[in-house]
Amino acid sequence: MGLILFVAIALIGFLVQWRFKNKFKKYSEIALSSGLSGAEIAKKMLSDNGIYDVEIISVGGQLSDHYNPDNRTVNLSPDVYHGRSIAAAAVSAHECGHAVQHAKAYSWLQFRSSMVPVVNVSSKIIQWTLMIGFFLMIFSGNPIVLAVGVGALAIVTIFSFITLPVEFDASRRALAWLQTEKGIMQTSIENDQAKDALWWAAMTYVVAALSSLATLVYYASMLLGRRN
Repeated sequence: MGLILFVAIALIGFLVQWRFKNKFKKYSEIALSSGLSGAEIAKKMLSDNGIYDVEIISVGGQLSDHYNPDNRTVNLSPDVYHGRSIAAAAVSAHECGHAVQHAKAYSWLQFRSSMVPVVNVSSKIIQWTLMIGFFLMIFSGNPIVLAVGVGALAIVTIFSFITLPVEFDASRRALAWLQTEKGIMQTSIENDQAKDALWWAAMTYVVAALSSLATLVYYASMLLGRRN
């Protein structure tokens, strides 16, 4: 049963990722009526929220956009930083939403940030502890290594679910600002398109969390001797 659930969620995850990439491509080709670039929108949103100590920089890659609370930077991919599209506006505002969370000491972001060190360690040991633990469990009956892997996976799974309110709230802040800030998005259609783009982006985090949970259930069931 656990394996079936894992495969089903993996398939859903593939479809959501495919849908999100198609949406991003579509909205990247729709010009923003205001003509502002992602970098310009990010600068304006930060300024409107009284944030002047966060740097906006361009980083390589596609869909590599993120906010780094350690060095207080909004990192935008070239398509978003220079882009003057619906997608560029939505993504840049979303990443600035994280900067606003940081400035306002948003509790879920603080909790998530506090988990990063232990999650980094857990992520590095998951693969080999689960693999080695699986074979040790089968051939020697020793569950210790697998138990370590399951524990590490549990930490990563909890982190994935804690990420959800952080991402949804950043999108909420972004859309609220885009809808009220005059001159950014000048039609209701643009607002709806930005909302659609961010919704599909959020769904990728939901699927990732569910996938992590399904994997945890599968290995935990194996550890507890209830594998079907």
